[in-house]
Order: sequence, then C-alpha cells, then structure tokens
Amino acid sequence: MNTLFSFTFYYPLLMAYTWIIGALLYYFHRERIEAHSPDDPPKLPEYPGISFLVPCHNESTSLLDTIESLVRQDYPVFEIIAINDASDDNTGQLLDELTSKHDCLRVIHFDVNQGKAMGLRMAAMASRYEFLICLDGDALLDPKASKWIMRHFLSGPRVGAVTGNPRVRNRTTLLGKIQVGEFSSIIGLIKRAQRIYGRIFTVSGVVAAYRKEALQTVGFWNLNTVTEDIDISWRLQLGHWDIRYEPNALCWILMPEKLSGLWHQRLRWAQGGIEALMLHSKKLQDWRSRRMWLVTIELLASTFWAYAMLTSFLLWTLGKFVDLPDVLHAPGIIPGWGGVLLGFTCLVQFAISLAIDSRYEPKLGRYYYWMVWYPLVYWALQSAATCVAVPKALLTGLKKRGTWTSPDRGIHPSKVT
Repeated sequence: MNTLFSFTFYYPLLMAYTWIIGALLYYFHRERIEAHSPDDPPKLPEYPGISFLVPCHNESTSLLDTIESLVRQDYPVFEIIAINDASDDNTGQLLDELTSKHDCLRVIHFDVNQGKAMGLRMAAMASRYEFLICLDGDALLDPKASKWIMRHFLSGPRVGAVTGNPRVRNRTTLLGKIQVGEFSSIIGLIKRAQRIYGRIFTVSGVVAAYRKEALQTVGFWNLNTVTEDIDISWRLQLGHWDIRYEPNALCWILMPEKLSGLWHQRLRWAQGGIEALMLHSKKLQDWRSRRMWLVTIELLASTFWAYAMLTSFLLWTLGKFVDLPDVLHAPGIIPGWGGVLLGFTCLVQFAISLAIDSRYEPKLGRYYYWMVWYPLVYWALQSAATCVAVPKALLTGLKKRGTWTSPDRGIHPSKVT
C-alpha cells in the first residue's frame, strides 16, 4: 500500500515536469521562432476553399455571434454549413433567416436528434471543399485563425487534422477564472508537450480542422461514442495521419460555471478516453501503432492514479473511525513536505504556461492567483469523474447512439476583458 500512496504523489509530480519540459521545447523550437504575431499570419502559397461546419442544438442565444465570426474570416474562399439538430428553441428559424443575409451559409435541418457526430458526417458529405473547420455553436473564431490552420495542411500532405487554441470567454465566477488558467496551464501545456513526441490525445472538439481525405480513410466520426473528438483523433493517428496544434488559431468559447455542469463535462471527457481505449485496444497492439503507446500509457496511468486517490481517501476516512492495520494506514490529506513540493511545482507550471500563452492574451497573468485553487477543485473532480467513467463505459459499451443534450454554457457569457 505504501507504493500506492507514493504513486498518488509522484505521478502528478512526474507529469507536471514532463509537460513543462515538453512545452518549453515546443515553445523554443517552434513558437518562439515565429516571425509573425497572432494577428499577422504568414502568407500562404495558395488559398484552397474551406468549409466551416457548425453543429447546433438549442444555440439561439449564441448562434448569431458564432455565424458572424465566421462571416468575418480573413480568408478568400469559404462556405458555412450549419446543422440544426432537432433544436427545441428557435435555432432553426434563426439559421433560416441568416441564409437570406449570408450567401455563404447553408443549413441542414434534422427532425430527430441525431447527435453531433452525425451532424458533422452529413455536413462533411455535403461540403464543397477538401478542408473542414468544425466549431461548436457557441464558439467565436478569431478572424485570422483560418490562415494559421491552413498553413499546416499546405505544408504537410500527411496532416489529417489541426487543433486550435480555445480561450474561455466567460470568466466572472471562480470556476470561470480557474478554467481560463486551466486551458493555458494544463490543456495548452499538454498539447505542446504531446506534439514533441508526435501524438496528441485529442483535438479540441470546439475548434478542430480536418482534411476530408483523411476522414474518408477512417470512416468519418463514430456515431456511438460520447466524445467524437477523442475517437476521431485516435483513429486518424492510428491510420498514420498527423495531428498538429496551432496556438495562434484562437477560438473564444463558453465553459460551465456551475459544479453540476462541470461534473457532466468532465465525466463525458473521462468516459470518452476509456471508450477510445476500448475501441482501439486491438490495433494499439500492432507495432505500427507504437507512436500512440505513450498516449495510451498516459491514459492508463492517469486512470490508475484516479483510483489510487479514491482508495487513499477512503482508507484515510475509514481510519478515523476504526483501527486499521499499519499496511492500510493512509497518510493524512493535509499536505506535508511532499504536498508543499507538489504545490510549488504546480505554481511553477502555472507560471510557465501563463507566460507562454501571454503571447495570445497579454493580460493572462492576472489569472495566476486563481490557479492556486485548481488542484483543490479539479483534481478531486477529475479523479471522481474517472472513477465513475470507467464502469460506465464498460457497462454501456458502444451500443447507444450519441445524441445532443444542452450543456452548461456558463452563468455569465460575458465578452473577453
């Protein structure tokens, strides 16, 4: 049991330094040498057409801003395909009205809730162009993002997907402020580090671009997974397509600001990872899939860590009421020297990541204080979500079609400040 308790401490410490080192290598080797600022993308040798795919379900409060952000793209040739997936509000009516205003917009209506994956499939098949940029119905894409994304497809014929840089725009509550830092210090840092060893766990479903040829070779998005973005990322990479991360492709998004909404989101993310592992376990055994082994090991280790944390907490709680054998005695949850070291490491990680991302948000450093709450709130939430997600994925399998449910869009969908 001592080994188990030690793992709960050393695993996050090891991963924090792995992400820090990987992200710094990425920054100095790639980001730092960029001659262009995010507002000044490099000139492309050509500008092939882009199809923007926007699946929608009950998005009437944010849809107008999303479509307008796409219409304002600084790109010469594009179309917008919005998918109204049996919305209960006036999303469909708004989209029909927008088609008369914008010639580049087409709308697909579903009478029955089909799910995001089916919406993306249908829109991809109806699209005119080879390159697809997929966004959620509440996302605001930066006007220069398309050019930053397209440079990867034009420079690499084996690039199957490009994931952008989501930025949280509702940040008036504690959870909102913490998530601003999370997307920089955790998600952004991890993607940079994963790009160093060549494989990414997942694209950001809220803003991801695809080469249609790559999607066709792997059969497009899976209809039976709870997270279509994780599954398509694994299938593309197992099919030997490359996925790039483009930090200059900014996209402003809404995130949950209630614990209930955050819980459902993280449970879905955790279940999606387990489903990807179940679905592709056989192919992962192939030597040709070896570049995905590090991603797989990281997923397995993080899942084991979640259960180790749960076991430690349960034994510590039980020890308060009954006398346990020494071998089952769990260390206290009040941090000792190890907790201080881990906390210091987290602060270093947050500082480095916010410094890197300040290139894209100059005032990002003011959220550093709020990140001290991240381990307390999110580690407990993530470990609990993982522990629930594993049996849920194993019991339900991949038998049920994924359909839309309206997520928590936050309490105050305010503009970026």
